[in-house]
Amino acid sequence: MTGVVDNSLLTCYNKGCGQQFNPNDNKNDSCAHHPGAPIFHDAYKSWSCCKKRCIDFTEFLNIKGCTKSFHSNEKPPEPEKPIVDKTKVDEVIEYRAPTSNFVGLKRPSFDTEQTIITPTVSTTLLEQIKTLTANKPDTCDSTIIKIGESCKNKSCNGTYKNSESDNEICIYHPGVPIFHEGLKYWSCCPKKKTTDFSVFLALPGCTNGKHVWIVKNNEKKIECRMDWHQTGSHVVVAIYAKKYQPSKSSIKLNPIRLTIGLFFLEENSSYDLDLELRGVVDIANSSVSMLPTKVEIKMKKAEPGTWSSLDIPKLKSEQENDQSNDKINNEMNDDVNDRVDAVDLSDL
Repeated sequence: MTGVVDNSLLTCYNKGCGQQFNPNDNKNDSCAHHPGAPIFHDAYKSWSCCKKRCIDFTEFLNIKGCTKSFHSNEKPPEPEKPIVDKTKVDEVIEYRAPTSNFVGLKRPSFDTEQTIITPTVSTTLLEQIKTLTANKPDTCDSTIIKIGESCKNKSCNGTYKNSESDNEICIYHPGVPIFHEGLKYWSCCPKKKTTDFSVFLALPGCTNGKHVWIVKNNEKKIECRMDWHQTGSHVVVAIYAKKYQPSKSSIKLNPIRLTIGLFFLEENSSYDLDLELRGVVDIANSSVSMLPTKVEIKMKKAEPGTWSSLDIPKLKSEQENDQSNDKINNEMNDDVNDRVDAVDLSDL
């Protein structure tokens, strides 16, 4: 017996449903749908009728309806198309830029001294930081060297025994590890090459110096979401962050430069941003609000007009390229040092 297609089923056009239903079995709770409208803002997707938000579009389509009612097979009305006047198809429209006698303000130097803006700090944020500080366990003095602490110089096997260890000669590699075409060597002594990694790890240092027992400046850098908008008179920048410490954070401003530094006590990390602003701002009439979920910088425009963007992108200078290379080399060094620490060289 061949199958029979049930032509009595109808498609529900309620938003978020899309199921087929039997009109003879349509109850007041058969359909789970969204009576609201879709909202797309700041990469988030949601329905105006419920609080569920997501970033992935497929996940958004699968958000279960928040309201139950009868299924409906009535298609929503199509949006009206604008009426095109075909008589003006060949009409040529000449555009002339508006003339103005306005002369823009002269941009000061990017290196002009900045002013630290005194913020208005939320009491809720202060209470959060107060609680966090009270609950944070006391840490040992980072300047105290523990017995058995290893030297942080590359390829040095020295350990701290007592104060006399500071007088020992540290033999280490000041360069970076190089792995090229199967060869392994240090940039500071390129004549000593090997293809065996164990031999590379055992290569003695080429420079004498002092032991380094403690690595300083181990503060981490983190990323925060930044957003901005403008009105006719102001430009507003928002940095979305939680549990940052106001007393160790700062917002500095000159007429064309914004520098932001936030410190997070819980992670011992910081967020830094340094921008050359597209337009000129009036520092005296600008303000900063430190709130539990964000930092809001409201800058008064020094001259009328709309900014095409918030900042002027910086060109990558040779110095920045060198810093980037140093960062890569440091990461390589850390990786090699970790592997050196994990290998017992006593039998080599």
